[in-house]
Amino acid sequence: MSEPEPKPDLSQTLARRRFLQRAGAGATLLALGGVYAIADDGLFAAAKAQTREDGRPRVPPGQRVITALRPMGGQPGDPSKSKHRLRIHGEVDTPLDLGFRDLLKIAQVTRAEDVHCVTGWTVLGAKWTGVQIETLAKRAGVRESARYVIFEAAHGYTANVPIEHALAANAMVAHKLDEVPLANEHGAPLRAVVPSLYFWKSAKWLTGIRFVRRDESGYWERRGYHDRGDPWLEERFG
Repeated sequence: MSEPEPKPDLSQTLARRRFLQRAGAGATLLALGGVYAIADDGLFAAAKAQTREDGRPRVPPGQRVITALRPMGGQPGDPSKSKHRLRIHGEVDTPLDLGFRDLLKIAQVTRAEDVHCVTGWTVLGAKWTGVQIETLAKRAGVRESARYVIFEAAHGYTANVPIEHALAANAMVAHKLDEVPLANEHGAPLRAVVPSLYFWKSAKWLTGIRFVRRDESGYWERRGYHDRGDPWLEERFG
C-alpha cells in the first residue's frame, strides 16, 4: 500500500529552507523520507518525564518526539465527502450505512491525543475531531459475541484491533486534525484514530467498521507486523 516518495520540486526546496531557518537552538532535525520535522529536545525530555494515568511513560520506548504528523504514504481513497459512505456491520443488531453528513449529526468530540508511529516517531497532543467508535457501536447494537474490530478502508486495506481498544473513550472516527478537515494524505474524509496502539492500526480513508468474533489479520499484519501493536511493549513485528 505504500507509495515511493516524490522527488522534491522547487517549492518544496524553498519551504524546506524556510523550515530550517525557523529551527531554533535546542531542536534536532529529523529527515523522514524527505520530510523534515523538528524534534524539540526540551519537549522530548519533558514528555519523557511524564506518566499516563495507567502509570506508563507518556513517550513509549524507542520513540522520538516530532512536531508534525507524517503522512506515511498509502493508496488514497476518494476524498469526496458527498460520495463517502461508512458501514458499521458484522456482529451488530442494526447495521449502519452513514454518509458524511449523517456522521456530522452524531455527537462530536475533540480530543488531544498522542500519536505513536511504528517507525519511531511520536507527535504529542494531536487534536482530533470526530465521533467516538463507542457511540457508533451503541447505535448499531454491537453483540456480546464481538471480540475484534476490523477497520476497512480504500482498495481493500484492513487493520485488526481488539475491541477494548476500539471502544476506548479516546478512539474515534475522525474528520478533522488540529481543527481543520483532514488532508487527503492523512485519510480524508475519514480515518480511524486508536491512540493506544501503533498508528498503522488507525486506518486512513476509512469505509467500514466490522465487528467480528474472531481475529482477522490485516494488511500489515499479514506482512509481518505484530497482531496487536502495543507501543509500550514495542510490539512492532510478529
